[in-house]
Amino acid sequence: MTVIEVLQRQQRQKEKTVPLGQAVVDLLPLLQGQCSFKVSAPLYAVPTSPLESLHPEAKGGLEVTVCTKVPLLSAAQLSNGNLLSVTLEAAYSVPEAFAATGPLQNYMACLQVPAAGEKEFPLLFKNGILKLAGEKEPLPRPKKWPLANIMAPGALSIPNSFIVGGPYEDEDGELNKREDREFRIQAESTKRIVWDMERRCYLDPAAVVILQKRIAECRYWPVEVCRMPVAPSSKGKTSKADKGDEDKQIFFHGVAYVNMVPLLCPGVKQIRGAFRVFTYQDSEVFKKTKCQHSVFRDLRTQLNLTKEGSWTPGISTPLSRAVPSKTQKEDKEKITKDKDSNRRMSNAPKIQLSDATVEAENVTYLSLDGQQYVEAGTFLVMEIKLDKALVPKRLREELTRRVKQMIPPRPPLPPRTAGAKKAVEDYHNHVTSIAVAILSEYHELFGKRLPDQGAIDHQTLEEQKRQLNFELNSSGKYFAFKEQLKYAVVKIVREKYLKTTAFETQEQFQAFLSELYVYLVDQMHIALNQLLSEEAASPAPLSQTTEEQLWLFAREAEVNKDYKLASLYHQQRVAQDQRNIQYWLDYGAFCLLLEETTKAQECFRQALSLEPHHIQSLLLCGIVAVMLQHYEEAEIFFEDACCLEPSSIVAWTLSGLFYELQNNNIQAEMAFREAKKLLQAQLAKERSIPEAAEGEEGKKHISAGCVRSSSPGPEECLPDRVPDGSADKLPEVVEPALLCVAPEEEATAPEAALKAGEYPGKAGSSRFSEQHISGWTATPSPVSGLSQPPCTIFMKAVEFLMKVNAVQFVHRALAHELLSLQGGPSCAYYLALAQTYLLKEDLSKCEECLCEAIRIDYMNPNVWAQKGHLCYLKRDFGKARECYEQTISFVEDAADMHFVYLRLGSIYLEEKEYGRAKQTYLLACKNSASCLTWLGVGIACYRLEEMVEAENALSEANALSNTNAEVWGYLALICLQGGRQLEAEQCYKYTIKLGLRNDALLREIRAAQQRLGFGNPAL
Repeated sequence: MTVIEVLQRQQRQKEKTVPLGQAVVDLLPLLQGQCSFKVSAPLYAVPTSPLESLHPEAKGGLEVTVCTKVPLLSAAQLSNGNLLSVTLEAAYSVPEAFAATGPLQNYMACLQVPAAGEKEFPLLFKNGILKLAGEKEPLPRPKKWPLANIMAPGALSIPNSFIVGGPYEDEDGELNKREDREFRIQAESTKRIVWDMERRCYLDPAAVVILQKRIAECRYWPVEVCRMPVAPSSKGKTSKADKGDEDKQIFFHGVAYVNMVPLLCPGVKQIRGAFRVFTYQDSEVFKKTKCQHSVFRDLRTQLNLTKEGSWTPGISTPLSRAVPSKTQKEDKEKITKDKDSNRRMSNAPKIQLSDATVEAENVTYLSLDGQQYVEAGTFLVMEIKLDKALVPKRLREELTRRVKQMIPPRPPLPPRTAGAKKAVEDYHNHVTSIAVAILSEYHELFGKRLPDQGAIDHQTLEEQKRQLNFELNSSGKYFAFKEQLKYAVVKIVREKYLKTTAFETQEQFQAFLSELYVYLVDQMHIALNQLLSEEAASPAPLSQTTEEQLWLFAREAEVNKDYKLASLYHQQRVAQDQRNIQYWLDYGAFCLLLEETTKAQECFRQALSLEPHHIQSLLLCGIVAVMLQHYEEAEIFFEDACCLEPSSIVAWTLSGLFYELQNNNIQAEMAFREAKKLLQAQLAKERSIPEAAEGEEGKKHISAGCVRSSSPGPEECLPDRVPDGSADKLPEVVEPALLCVAPEEEATAPEAALKAGEYPGKAGSSRFSEQHISGWTATPSPVSGLSQPPCTIFMKAVEFLMKVNAVQFVHRALAHELLSLQGGPSCAYYLALAQTYLLKEDLSKCEECLCEAIRIDYMNPNVWAQKGHLCYLKRDFGKARECYEQTISFVEDAADMHFVYLRLGSIYLEEKEYGRAKQTYLLACKNSASCLTWLGVGIACYRLEEMVEAENALSEANALSNTNAEVWGYLALICLQGGRQLEAEQCYKYTIKLGLRNDALLREIRAAQQRLGFGNPAL
């Protein structure tokens, strides 16, 4: 809206008008369902107007009311339509040929928006401003209207609409990596073209469908850029020269490819980023975008209008009107026909009439022009925004509701009042009351006083017993006592023995009666002892086994492939605390190891029912649902996990792997991109440590690396050569020194230390006293980690998946890791792949992977530990010993040192090196004591004839687990050697009862029994 002052007309002169100011009214509310609205539009001064000289506070505004009789859009159009806005911010790092001197140039960009039918609407951005090197563009800064008839500079800004920018890593386009940051910062302060312009487009429901379809068919959209010379305005008819200008070629014709796929992800409404500009070539553009012709060639007639001046009222593109009138539609059809005519004129006739050589020169010149964009590294920064997401995202509340429908939260069960324990307690109470009643009868018959000596002879007792029985039977009290006990006995039969039906045979009935009688008599004695003893009997001691110990015992049983025992330990953990989520998850992971998927699903769902918002439980439920091919449920679980914990790298990565499995590449790409953003932010946060502290850490790492070399060279310990203490550059300095160590020297290092009496990590070493069990997560070696590449989202997912034995997803993640690495597979990749082959018992492939891992990182203790396990399973104990000794020789421990010590100790026992075996098992006991570690110490001490220490160690083992037959067997040998007959028989009895499977030990026990003449009751 332009405010015009009409000057008073003088005689014989035309009426004179002077524009004073302009105001802009945004009509967007009409497309948002409103029929009327009122707005106060500020009035901005037009240059050279009297308003410019006024004080800013004195400037006024226009109060405008906009009304329509009926809504511009129907309810269906309002709900199913959409509003697209495109903001072109600037082009950075432009070619050197773009100069502020010389003839005026118009810098333009354009892209086409699909609409219903075959037509496409162009969005044209004109009049870009070339700015020379200087300060960066301020942030935030207002967006500008694309109107050509605005004279007041202040009116160009769109109210309440700003360009806010943001971190490069959060952008959706290109040049958003950490290594691009320096280039982006430098380019933003050099020569650039600035538009800061926003164009809007209403999409009716049919156009929205077409838009989705086009993005799905072709992910890249072309955004063309060019430079056109601006000719001075001329009056009158168009000259022949101007007509010739209409057919001239487009200069500096480039194209940027914008990836629109993120707009098809649920809940995504905008994309913003930097996009490189390439030379415009028809074949390349068609290959990437399926666009057959340039939009600038179609709009050549409109582009020439820019030569008429900076203000031409009424000029606008067809898309500037949201809902065109009938007259406008006719004009539009006319323009379309003109375009088609121009297209035909510019294609066939032109080539026929022109000389072929001149045409070839023009094409070469054009490609050279466009090539300057590539050489200069030009890129566009733009934003594409929708009012509503093309694919709506499920709300968090809906996802939570769906999960609760599948797995309802389970309240704690009410305590049973009539259980087996209560039945036994009632029986004790009845026995006690009857005993008190009988004692009262005795006192009535014979009195409470005892003889002087306090003892009664046997004959008197028998006589009193006969009289008491007669009194009870004759008075009916005996029958009453029996009836009083009957109900308590019935409850024991039902609650403890679960017998509620008749027996099939008389033999079963008699056997049960015998068992019941023995139990009732034993319980009667317990009740009477509690009644008659001065002090109550002390309760049985509670189990001293902690949750951590049970977890360790279960892991030992898994590694030894004793799955029945491992399952028992997991069940004991769950029984200790049924509301502990981690216990259920560990049990479910164990079930996955046994490929019992349905059972694992029950465990994970039980954990999720205890806490519906537990992310790990949601992810595991999703993994199991995929294994069971319940894909719809899996999608709910993964989506809910990402919604509840949007900062979880593992959740987004697993979601991406799932969507890829479903061939949903768009959402898979979105999930991976989100995970990479989170990882980059995490790594950037870790790098934000002060440089001084980082430099000190770098010096420590280098000195640690030098310790491992037997003869450090001059280049191994040069911390001054590490620039800025940067951790990611340390491998270039340290790695060659590590690789030059001779393998023979490394292999003999443990043996030399042992011969010298300096066992690596012996009991006096401080590093072992500080260790404890903190789960089975790998702790990377600070020195070996120097030669490892930076962590990726897929290796983070692999680390999580390996803990839960989800091998199917591990292979998918490793496949991505292999494709994403630039310099080939890493040591961590081969190590994880080897572990999967080890689970499947494919030992040959496992060995190949470990050989590659050792070649990449020779100093990684985890690799040597895994190779030792491999050789141990192949029963190549010599090589296994070498690998285990290499593992414990490193400064930093491997992740699974417990099993390294166990297996190395067993090898020493086999080779009869009992001193080394004792030391190794003691190290294991110090780190994480278990029945097996103390058993190893006990065996070594027994073979060294240290009987007292052997018995102490075996007693510790028996206290941790009294079901190990081998522990009882060695205890039997010690008792035999000590001449303790009763204890030897008891130990031997439990050895046989628990089923000792060590035939050599059993033969040794029986030989000792034969030699000593006791210890076996059967002899």
